[in-house]
This record gives sequence, structure tokens and C-alpha cells, in this order.
Amino acid sequence: MDVEQVRDAYASVAGLYIELFGTSGAVHGDDLALIERHLSKRPGTVLDLGCGPGHLTDHLRSLGVDAIGIDLVPEFIAHAKATHPDGDYRLGSMTDLGVPDRSVAGILAYYSLIHLPPPDLDAVLAEFRRVLEPGGTVVVGFVDGDEVAAFDHKVITAYRWSVGEFSERLARAGFTAVEHLRRPGDDTQRPQATMAAVASVAG
Repeated sequence: MDVEQVRDAYASVAGLYIELFGTSGAVHGDDLALIERHLSKRPGTVLDLGCGPGHLTDHLRSLGVDAIGIDLVPEFIAHAKATHPDGDYRLGSMTDLGVPDRSVAGILAYYSLIHLPPPDLDAVLAEFRRVLEPGGTVVVGFVDGDEVAAFDHKVITAYRWSVGEFSERLARAGFTAVEHLRRPGDDTQRPQATMAAVASVAG
């Protein structure tokens, strides 16, 4: 993944993105419930990777979670800090999290993996597994499809995944998928999937 291209592409539309998607009200209620089920019960830190405007980090914090938002885009982090001044928001990349092994309880990557070319996904999931404590949980949201394929995202090229293939990639990195939701596409949205997976105790 060309991190700088993704960062610059989102920076160029940051204001519009914040206006359209910058509140938890823009997130489907079923996804919010899944996130709560899997990321609000276990003590410890949760990283919201690709946190964008910080709305889901703030939602997790409202549930009592020690959540930290991390994003590539300075405009998003500035907005998150201004809008949620009690939160913890940091510039950073999911390819190199810079935190100790087995030091976090959960990871949220809600539509923040979609710009990773398929060959790059395994290394990022391995980084997730490195920082998660055994039994920790990752929740991912992605564009659903029958096969792995690129598509013309409005910001920059993105990739759709089948639930089966994404589950296999998670398993390869040392996770076991425990729940997923799927929603068909409509006139305004592509098909969507949200998945929770637990880090193996032995990994």
C-alpha cells in the first residue's frame, strides 16, 4: 500500500468525509451493536485503527472503553481532538503500530483495511496479532463480494473481499472468526460485511 497516496487522497476530501461520516449515527446500528459486544467487555486498551474523524473511538469511550484513535490523516486527527477533547487521538499507521507485543485488548479496523492491496493484508493482520493479547478481539468492516477484487472507491482504489476469504486470512494470522454480519448492497451502498475474530491463545 502506498501510505502517502492514501493519506493525501483522504486529506483532500477530509471536510466532506467528516460531514458525511463523522458521527456514530452514520454507522449502521447492527454494526455498532457488534462492536459493543466484542470490544467493550474485556478490560484493556482498544485501538481504533483508521479512526477517521474519531466518532467510533468516542463511541467506545462512551461505553467505558480505554480507546485510542489512530489515523494517517492529520486533518482527521485534528478534527477528532477538537471535537472530542477528552479522547486520545494519534497520527500513525496500521502497518507499524509502535506498541509492545500483546499489549492491547482489542482492535477496531472499520473499513480502514479496504485500501490494502490483497498481498499486503497478511502483514497488517500479523501486526494486529503481534500487539493483541491472547484472547483479544479484532473487529473489521469491509466491502463484501463473491471474490477479492479492486473497485473504484470515491476516494482511492479499494478492494472487496468475500467473507470466506477474509476469514481464511484471519486464520492464517492466528485469529478465529467468531461472528459476522452481512448486508446486501442498495442504490447508495455496496454490500457490506463486519466480522469479529479472537486471537489464539497459543499464538
